[in-house]
Amino acid sequence: MQTDDGRRNAVVVVNHGSHELLERYLAPLAAELDALVVVVDNSAAPADRDAARDVATRAGWHLVPTENDGFGAGVNAGAAAAVALGCDVLLVLNPDLAIDAGTARDLLDGVRASPGTVLSPRIVRPDGTTWFAGGTVDLVRGRTSTRHTDRVDWLSGAGFAVATSAWTQVGGFDDAFFLYWEDVDLSVRLVRAGHRLVVRDDLTAVHDVGGTQAHAGTRRKSDLYYRHNCRSRLVFAARHLSRRDQLRWVLGAPGFAWEVLLRGGRRQLLRSPRPALAAARGTLDGTLFVLSHGRRPA
Repeated sequence: MQTDDGRRNAVVVVNHGSHELLERYLAPLAAELDALVVVVDNSAAPADRDAARDVATRAGWHLVPTENDGFGAGVNAGAAAAVALGCDVLLVLNPDLAIDAGTARDLLDGVRASPGTVLSPRIVRPDGTTWFAGGTVDLVRGRTSTRHTDRVDWLSGAGFAVATSAWTQVGGFDDAFFLYWEDVDLSVRLVRAGHRLVVRDDLTAVHDVGGTQAHAGTRRKSDLYYRHNCRSRLVFAARHLSRRDQLRWVLGAPGFAWEVLLRGGRRQLLRSPRPALAAARGTLDGTLFVLSHGRRPA
């Protein structure tokens, strides 16, 4: 949507080999929403890149091809393109998120009316149960939670609206995070910069749970899921905690890795060592990041 003074809204979506999801969820939204659509494609396979380009060309979307440097880096590339094209409010969406145009407009209009507020809808599963309604972070135990409370420490990167002024003030996502925890990190930095995080419980979007993380129809998650959940938790510690607390999170990392592995079920561990190896690698990578980059924040 372009306002009378030339300002525009943008929808930013990062695509990784999931052009079918773009057609299923983004295309219906884009058809009804007057906004610039920016698709950042970091697919690895040439066939997937060609498919994403064909979808974007047919729909008239702005395509940004990139290397796969992670979700946050992809959103940063899309946001930079939107800002360069004159947009001042961004709606960042996962490709597997179904959101109707009315909900999208309410989020965009809400941020435009209050640029110091970052807005998220309540995100539900296909069966209607709540998937996300605000997250909290326990800085003592090094855990996040999405149990609904009055306190909101972070908003999910699956779907949120933000003013480009707030986005550029904090520098967008931190590229040190490849996947996971980057939304927690961004939220913490936004709050510290004076912005407010709000979940609009009256607005809902539907998350196709597993749409980008399905693994042969089982509970097993991808190796990237295990690796980067473990690594990114420690990257967050390095960025935000005192040296003493960073080391405490490192000592608790094996327990966290086990919790992450159990999200995919115990049977997967009997079938293959790959999930455990991925979690171990992520824990090691995160520990090295803490030792190399961890410091007491200013």
